Amino acid sequence: MLRFRSLASGSSGNATLVEARAGSGAPTRVLVDCGLGLRQLAARLAAAGLGLGDLDAIFITHEHGDHVGCALALSSRHRIPLWTSAGTWAAIADERFEPIVHLTADGHQVAIGALQVSPFTVPHDAREPLQLHCSDGARRLGILTDLGHVTPHALAQLAGCHALQMESNHDPALLAHSRYPDFLKRRIAGERGHLSNEQAAQALAQLAHAELRCVVAAHLSERNNRPEHARAGFAQALGCAPHEVQVATREGLDWMTV
Repeated sequence: MLRFRSLASGSSGNATLVEARAGSGAPTRVLVDCGLGLRQLAARLAAAGLGLGDLDAIFITHEHGDHVGCALALSSRHRIPLWTSAGTWAAIADERFEPIVHLTADGHQVAIGALQVSPFTVPHDAREPLQLHCSDGARRLGILTDLGHVTPHALAQLAGCHALQMESNHDPALLAHSRYPDFLKRRIAGERGHLSNEQAAQALAQLAHAELRCVVAAHLSERNNRPEHARAGFAQALGCAPHEVQVATREGLDWMTV
């Protein structure tokens, strides 16, 4: 069994819990990104019936604060292994903490209990950003956020996934007319920034297949997007009704079974 739960999504913090269980064995739980404070993370996990000690690993996609959050403190205090790229680790290493660090890279498959985690590179303004797909051996979940455009490599890595959590960050018109300074608008809309609703929908249309069971729109900008805009684009790509598209918010989203 493979399932996932967004604990938070957006510029104020990102964290996704992925859980796999093989037969009657104990479940494996990996936290993908940790962009919350320890107390807030503990509260979000408690709402799912879990504690900090129930995590088997942390995977950090890149060094931006809304993805790193309390990861170093969490790994240090609770001795939870932390996986990330060499570039990300170089950017976040802090002598105040002693986390259990494992380095990985594009194309390396990481076995964590019942989960196989496969990271891949994406174009984003970070040192060595990675996104990933996870599998319990039978089903595959793809996570794709924080990238300025969708590359053929990313599409190849996500082909055949049974569930997707994909960035649909901004509406270009809302971004253009926002109060953001011009340099920030250029960064967000740039080749190493974030996906617009249209870019995300175009990628999703290429990834859609008969066994794609659930799709979650994620990392929506609170100021430069609207959930209904993201839903509309994803629904058109999937050929479904907008209400069938799930949206992860800063409050998170309940468990989704892959």
